Amino acid sequence: MGRKAPEKENPHRINDQINVPEVRVVGDNIPEPKVMSTRDALRLADEMELDLVEISPKAVPPVCRIVDYQKFLYQQKKKAKEIKANQVKVVVKEIRFGPQTDDHDYNFKLKHAQNFLKEGAKVKAYVFFRGRSIVFKEQGEILLLRFATDLEEFAKVEAMPRLDGKKMNMMLAPKATKK
Repeated sequence: MGRKAPEKENPHRINDQINVPEVRVVGDNIPEPKVMSTRDALRLADEMELDLVEISPKAVPPVCRIVDYQKFLYQQKKKAKEIKANQVKVVVKEIRFGPQTDDHDYNFKLKHAQNFLKEGAKVKAYVFFRGRSIVFKEQGEILLLRFATDLEEFAKVEAMPRLDGKKMNMMLAPKATKK
């Protein structure tokens, strides 16, 4: 004989699992919440061929809803999925410069940064100092500030240039678009 997979624990107590003397009953087919004995609430749910589901066990008396439990679970999963889909995912794109980046490379990276910001991604621009080039840290700061002013219409500066070891970092966030 085939073995039945163990059922997952229900997140709610339903029907006979509800072991309190009285409950507050709500539902689509109940005009206003009523406090009644659990036995009467179970009988009412049985007459409607639906389930009595404990929604808020900590309330006094606990709140129960008369619904089709499978449909109720489906709708809860659907709501959770919608909430997850509406969450904003922040993407951070990095753009790397050398302390003596020439104009052509600078303009190329500037265009990429503009595209990243238009797509809604944050941009982390940094100047990487290799070896003794750390003596040009003023040049690196000037380069990042120029980058920020060139992107002024697309982005706002989240973090000003700051030296961190051999890197000088700056964060730019896209400006809120007006709809």
